[in-house]
Amino acid sequence: MVVQDIQQYAEVRPKARAYFCYLFHKNLPNHLPSVSVEAVTARLLKIRGDLKGLEAAYLLDAKGNQVGPTYLKEGKKEEDAGASRSTRAYYYRAMHERRCTITDPYPSLLNDELTVTASQPIFDEHGEIVYVACLDMPLAEVLRIAHPLAAETYAGKFFRIVYAMFSVALTFVALLLFVKGIESFLSYGFGHYERIEIKDIFEATILLTLSLATFDLVKTIFEEEVLGRPKHDPSSDIHKTMVRFLGSIIIALSIEALMLVFKFAMTAPEMLVNAIYIIGGVSMLLVGLAVYIRFTHQKEKM
Repeated sequence: MVVQDIQQYAEVRPKARAYFCYLFHKNLPNHLPSVSVEAVTARLLKIRGDLKGLEAAYLLDAKGNQVGPTYLKEGKKEEDAGASRSTRAYYYRAMHERRCTITDPYPSLLNDELTVTASQPIFDEHGEIVYVACLDMPLAEVLRIAHPLAAETYAGKFFRIVYAMFSVALTFVALLLFVKGIESFLSYGFGHYERIEIKDIFEATILLTLSLATFDLVKTIFEEEVLGRPKHDPSSDIHKTMVRFLGSIIIALSIEALMLVFKFAMTAPEMLVNAIYIIGGVSMLLVGLAVYIRFTHQKEKM
């Protein structure tokens, strides 16, 4: 799950940074005369108390040396006072960018778990950086804050269970369609393919196409509603799923119409009008799908 967590973090990183920047801006004194270590430390301890999942909080001076101990969830590490953090990314980026920053996940020195560090430069009244406040938080906690899953509420759990049940049911439907699609071929046995009729091929193609469309729908529902996977652009993903699903339905109906044309042409020419109706319906679906793609594409460009 480490790779998936890192991918999710890359997607929610702007939200996580905005959250930490808000905490820093709300709690830390900045651009004030005579900013003292005691004042900044007191505010850091307040943040530590508010953030239950926080791993550590500490303060660096302008040279990257730690000022005071590392404040943990419970207790503190006095031996960290005076340690140099000048080579760490969270210090360098805060000094270089002169704004709130958040690092990539890295193994924590405290417990070897993936951790993210948010850092905020603290300025004096002349705009010079005097301190850098740092907060360490486990990656799992950052993901929980920046991308809270709906499963954290009773209603969310209920809906996830319902979606999971529908996913399982639709998976069985897709499996049954697949089995029925290849059943006609298996009934002839191996080595007797010359006995397979064209009608069986058309019917199998329709069933397999519907099976694929149903399975694609199951995949989307399971990933988005059950697993709660975040998206870069949810509207674009829904658009692609809709196009694939409708495309599969159009293909199935087109094959059905083609099969009816051949069938009625040989057995009942007066019934060809029914096949034409299906072809007309397929044409309307194609036009509607084209309009949908057109307007969706224009919206994505805006």
